[in-house]
Amino acid sequence: MIPSNGLCVGLDVDLEKIPLHLRGRADAIVAFNEAIIGATRHVAACFKINLAFYEQYGKAGIDALYATRELCGSAYVIADAKRGDIGNTSSAYAKAVFDDLNADAVTVSPYMGSDSVEPFLAVPNRMIYVLALTSNTGSHDFQRCVVDGAPLYERVMRTALAWKRKADIGFVVGATHAAELAGLRASFPDVPFLVPGVGLQGGDAATIRAANGAGPAVFNVSRGLLYMDESENFTSTVRAEAERLAGLLA
Repeated sequence: MIPSNGLCVGLDVDLEKIPLHLRGRADAIVAFNEAIIGATRHVAACFKINLAFYEQYGKAGIDALYATRELCGSAYVIADAKRGDIGNTSSAYAKAVFDDLNADAVTVSPYMGSDSVEPFLAVPNRMIYVLALTSNTGSHDFQRCVVDGAPLYERVMRTALAWKRKADIGFVVGATHAAELAGLRASFPDVPFLVPGVGLQGGDAATIRAANGAGPAVFNVSRGLLYMDESENFTSTVRAEAERLAGLLA
């Protein structure tokens, strides 16, 4: 079931930032993620795994990716892959993410148009989060360009919602754009949003939760939660912060 609201814990592992006592271990990524998942599972609406943070470590990172997916168990898992290519390539991406990794949802780029997203949309009982207004500063370069009297990100959303699909569809709207999020929520009251950027990227949890109103959304926190404490007791710190954030974002 698609989580309707709450904290999304981003498992974006950087080996240079994890607690010191884990850094020398061969299974450092898996050990760290196991601790994070254990400390947050009781309040997390879902977990988001950004594939790039695992791919950067080669085969060991890929093995850790699959091990992390197993650790998530029955929890809802978003594969933050930002895929989007010509049809046959996207079909291969969809098989990798859904059939092999067994993710419940994926992030995709709509830039190449409908045929680059349709292979993901054709998979039933999965969630597709289409990039709309992202949290990075470079989002201003293209996403805010006015097309037919509306910003491009809104054109993307209206167009994508008209595509034929079996999967559910939602949109990535960054937590650094509270005013725009409020406007989009008014226009799309029932469409699920994935809202990244809470914490170190500048999104304030209480502000962005208020901007979203009653619509379905999960709010991702990664670095602002994972790397709060380098001590051997880091799970206690992470658990307390996750509980605080979950209370604000519910």
